[in-house]
This record gives sequence, structure tokens and C-alpha cells, in this order.
Amino acid sequence: MIVLESVRLREVPASEGFPFSVPAIKQLGELRFEAPVTVFIGENGTGKSTLLEGIAAAVHAITIGGDSVDRDETLAHARKLASRMVLAWAVKTHRGFFLRAEDFFNFSKELAKSRKQMEAEIERVKVEYKDHSPLAQGLAKAPFAKSISEMDARYGKDPDARSHGESFLQLFKARFVPNGLYILDEPEAPLSPVRQLALIAMMKDMVDQGCQFLVSTHSPILMAYPGANILSLDDVPMKRVAFDDVEHVRIMRMFLNDPDNFLSRL
Repeated sequence: MIVLESVRLREVPASEGFPFSVPAIKQLGELRFEAPVTVFIGENGTGKSTLLEGIAAAVHAITIGGDSVDRDETLAHARKLASRMVLAWAVKTHRGFFLRAEDFFNFSKELAKSRKQMEAEIERVKVEYKDHSPLAQGLAKAPFAKSISEMDARYGKDPDARSHGESFLQLFKARFVPNGLYILDEPEAPLSPVRQLALIAMMKDMVDQGCQFLVSTHSPILMAYPGANILSLDDVPMKRVAFDDVEHVRIMRMFLNDPDNFLSRL
């Protein structure tokens, strides 16, 4: 299902600077989404993240691990870009989220911090209520124990003992809901190849439940999502490319087919 049909950039005064000075943004025109999964590729600096941040701001997406898109100081340029965007919805939704790789690490830290605070409160209660009845002790501990239980149920037990990849996938599993728009900026950062495949499996399940994904990535694995519309920002204006024609894919194949010969030519 396609939730967001298109994004169109209104005319921008010539005096406007960043982010409108980025070639791919300047030449954006109207961007139509023709598949449930759209993958944006290109070298660093081509504007992949800037474009996704602008769309996230335009749809007022929920963020994970960072400040609200409407308040985040690092996204002032995204709000500026969003103010010039015109959105066309097939089904307008507020479901879904916007996730940057760095925000996941912030989220993970905050989750671990909250858990430690709850555990410290339980220890405090044990000391303060040591002369009280078991019932009084249980009632005093209950709010903190409940918070830990809810975190465990949603995000899994003992996040510190799991790898970043496991925690990342658990986060996705916990926060995915049907009929949502998910904007993911380089989600492969904490994921091994095997876990990137697991993410693809999750995405396929969610697409079957009416979700749409906009993903920027350098990962050939994520680019290979079945039926994904791959858009290259190395070209201005951006253009659709076939998976087999993506430079990352061709280079990776050449390397894996004969790494010794490949490296000898460097």
C-alpha cells in the first residue's frame, strides 16, 4: 500500500541557501512514490538524509530517540525544507516514525538509563521499607516494577546484554503498527548482514499490513528489497535505477567474486 503518494517542492526564491542549494533538492520538482518501498541511494553529501528529514518534518513524523522533528535544533533546515513541500496522500496517517541511525543509539541509552533509575528506586524502597510489612513493601515497589515490566515486554529484557543489532530489531518489532509511514535514514548502521535480512523480513510483513517505507541506505542488501523503487541522488535530477545497475552492487559483486585480484589493483 502507498500511504504518501507524492512530494512536490514549491518554487524557491533564488536567494535561499541550504538546504535548497543541494542539487538533488533544487531539482526535486515532484517526487512520486510508486512502490510501498522507496530506496534512496547516492554518495554522502548528495542529499539523501536532507530529503528524508524534510519529508519527516513535513509529515510531522514521530521520532525515536531524539527530540520531536518540530523542536530538534539539528532539524531546523528540515523544517525550512518542509515549509516548501506539498504532500499528496492516498490515506493520510499519523502512524509510523522517523528514525536516524544516531537516534537509535540515543534511544538505547535513554532506555538503559530509565531502567537503571527504576532499579535504583526499588533498592531505595527496600531500604526505606525494611521494617514495613511485605504488603507495604510490595505496594511501594509496584510502580517501579511495573515500569520495568512494561519496558521488558515492549523492548525485551536486559538490553545491555544484547547487541546493538538485536536491540535495533527489537525496537522495530515493538514500534511497528499497520498502515504507517516509516522513514528510515541508513538503518543498516547497527545491523550485521544477517540482521539486515531480518529487517527486510519485518518490512515485508509490514508492507503486507499496509505500510510504506522511505529508506536511505548504502547497503546493497536493503537495496535488494523485492519490488523496491531505487532512486539515485548521484544523478540530478534523481532517477530510478535497476538494482543490477547500482554502483555499490556492481563493486560489491566484483570484490566478492575475486577479492585478491580486486585489492591488487588498488
